[in-house]
Amino acid sequence: MFHIDDLLSVFTSDIAIDLGTANTLIYVKGEGIVGNEPSVVAVQEKDARGAKSVRAVGKEAKEMIGKAPVNISVIRPLRDGVIADFDVAHHMLRYFIRHAYKRGSFIKPRIAIGVPYGITEVEKRTVREATLGAGAREVFLIEQPMAAAVGANLPVADPAGNMIVDIGGGTTEVAVISLAGIVYSKSVKSAGDKMDESIIDYLKKKYNLSIGERMAEQIKLHIGNAYPSDKREFMEVKGLDLVAGVPKTIEINSDEVRESLSEVVKSIVAAVKIVLENTPPELAADIVDKGIVLAGGGALLKNLDELLREETNLPVIVAEDPLKSVVMGTGKILEDINLLRTVSLY
Repeated sequence: MFHIDDLLSVFTSDIAIDLGTANTLIYVKGEGIVGNEPSVVAVQEKDARGAKSVRAVGKEAKEMIGKAPVNISVIRPLRDGVIADFDVAHHMLRYFIRHAYKRGSFIKPRIAIGVPYGITEVEKRTVREATLGAGAREVFLIEQPMAAAVGANLPVADPAGNMIVDIGGGTTEVAVISLAGIVYSKSVKSAGDKMDESIIDYLKKKYNLSIGERMAEQIKLHIGNAYPSDKREFMEVKGLDLVAGVPKTIEINSDEVRESLSEVVKSIVAAVKIVLENTPPELAADIVDKGIVLAGGGALLKNLDELLREETNLPVIVAEDPLKSVVMGTGKILEDINLLRTVSLY
């Protein structure tokens, strides 16, 4: 059925957003990905008139984590993939949308946003209101496992099983998709942020060393791993000695990091197994042939694909560009009117 917004979209550059707990990616129709920023906002505390003001958003705000004075709060407005601080999220979305949409068109853009599977009605309303308030003409909510699968070029509309594991900052979502619908899905709060927290806790317990989020993330990216390899890697880590109360540098190795991440990784593996156990036999047969596809930033954890291959005896493939799978998939769905009407949440 023809829709007036479909006609208006010809004259505007519609926007797809992967609103992630850790990072927000922006895709503009006809241009591709135009923004990839940390989902972080620095807020100046109340001034003499009792008003708060936004000091920085994205990369600039992330640089302030652990370094800001007491009158500036550095906030991550999303928790576990959904909006936890509405006002701050509204400012962040408006900033990203305005920077992506510089055409000066008199027609507001349609915006599609990737959201976690199983999002509640209240959470849906919060995301929609924040996006409309940030300048959208119309808002479409796309479940992240579906978006990730489309972004990884899986044939989601076919009558066949497609299995996606999307490991983001706040959640890991495992889903089996067929005929443009999610047949079974499992979401766990074991993902990138929990990995960082686990590294912080491990170093605190083993070395009495306190480190910040950014250092934990660097450790994960440089020597983090999920499965043993022939080569042990090392890294210098700087933090605060909790006993002496002075700065301290230690050296840790990749085996220690794997140990620190073990519980988070086990939770992801368990979620994959639960979804496999609940997949209809006909679709399970497809997955035996086609395998499991990993997407999201967490898919970049070294040897995670090897571990899942070992645990499931199935082929495991990392998406070509896992960090961008959700936003690319959301963008592709936005450009395919029939698929958009089929998979979007209203």
